[in-house]
Amino acid sequence: MAAPNGSRRIMTQSLEWTGLQKLRNLALAIAATACVSGAGAAAPAPQDQPVKKALTSAEVLAAATAADWRPIDPQSTIYMELPAGRVIIELAPQFAPHYVANVEALARENYFSGLWIERVQDNYVVQWGDPEGKKPIHAAQRTLAAEFERSSRGLSFMPLGDPDTYAPEVGFSDGFPVALDPKLGRAWLIHCYGMVGAGRDNDVDSGGGTELYAVLGHAPRHLDRNVTLLGRVVQGMELLSSLPRGTGALGFYEKPEQRVPIKSFKVAADVPEAQRTPLEELRTDTQTFTEYVNARRNRHEEWFKVPAGHVDICNVPIPVRPHTNTTTR
Repeated sequence: MAAPNGSRRIMTQSLEWTGLQKLRNLALAIAATACVSGAGAAAPAPQDQPVKKALTSAEVLAAATAADWRPIDPQSTIYMELPAGRVIIELAPQFAPHYVANVEALARENYFSGLWIERVQDNYVVQWGDPEGKKPIHAAQRTLAAEFERSSRGLSFMPLGDPDTYAPEVGFSDGFPVALDPKLGRAWLIHCYGMVGAGRDNDVDSGGGTELYAVLGHAPRHLDRNVTLLGRVVQGMELLSSLPRGTGALGFYEKPEQRVPIKSFKVAADVPEAQRTPLEELRTDTQTFTEYVNARRNRHEEWFKVPAGHVDICNVPIPVRPHTNTTTR
């Protein structure tokens, strides 16, 4: 049956209203989409945010402030004068106090002056002292109890964060590479390149500092806690590492004329100030040093294509530079 004219008009109006509603809803949806798109353009997704440029070691050091560096104390520094130049050794009394004091006493009685570098073993050590063991000692001692390790209590320690083969934990303390055993509460210096130790015989207490050596090859970590380490070469290592290798057993020079003479061996504080070599080293307890370690861990120089993502304790050399008295860098 046909619908009355009034009913037909109502149905038509209803259909028209429904169509208008649909158009209105569609317009609102389009507008909302446009707003979302606009907001996205103004605030990019997190993955589109600019990434902070990774710094190289050189860039980290260039950005360091004066507070990131500390002067090397002349009271705990040795100048060893060779025919080719000066070798500078920073001592570590916080790890081997008695050995350091004895080496300073030996220096002050001119024990090493006039002696020789007697042994240069390739990829291992360079050693100096008295080959015959006849030079007399006055105020110093010839032997001391070993100082292979110390308590970790009160030790300023910046952990490296990377695993180590030889110790539960490794890091840095006052510029020196250090291993640490948290369970035993013990800490010890590490045989990295340039570290200086005191030679000994089979008896652990047979050393004292009259025979010294510096590591000039791949880090001989098997020596850790077997020899007393007492410092590190901070300048002039190239003068030692470039010496002719000894042809005798263990790299000893077979003929006296092959030995390299030591012109003098002095505590830096005993040298006139005008003749000193003032140095400063990067502090190992700063954010700058943390960034420096990370730059060594992941090399970002253009030449490197595959960052290692890890770093060995002995592959983080502590930067050293001439010390100035300026307050800004």
